[in-house]
Amino acid sequence: MKVDIYSKPSCSLCDEAITVVERVRARIPFELRVISILEDPAGMLAWRYDIPVVLIDGQVAFKHRVDEAAFEAWLRKAQGGTEVAPLRAQDE
Repeated sequence: MKVDIYSKPSCSLCDEAITVVERVRARIPFELRVISILEDPAGMLAWRYDIPVVLIDGQVAFKHRVDEAAFEAWLRKAQGGTEVAPLRAQDE
């Protein structure tokens, strides 16, 4: 499974999204690429107003913010497993 994050330097939402994705990656292994839209003309054209953008196996999964439980559920579903129940306040 491959996850791409389109981002740019000095983007706090991008940094937050990468942190969330890395936390989930510690539990579920996957290939991760962080792509700067400043170095990718196609990415700049497609995503300049929507970063961060997270794609899972080429499909747009999240824009702007990444919810950890929803991201993990998406990955498990993509792997053919069961979705994860949302985190309860006491689990956070």
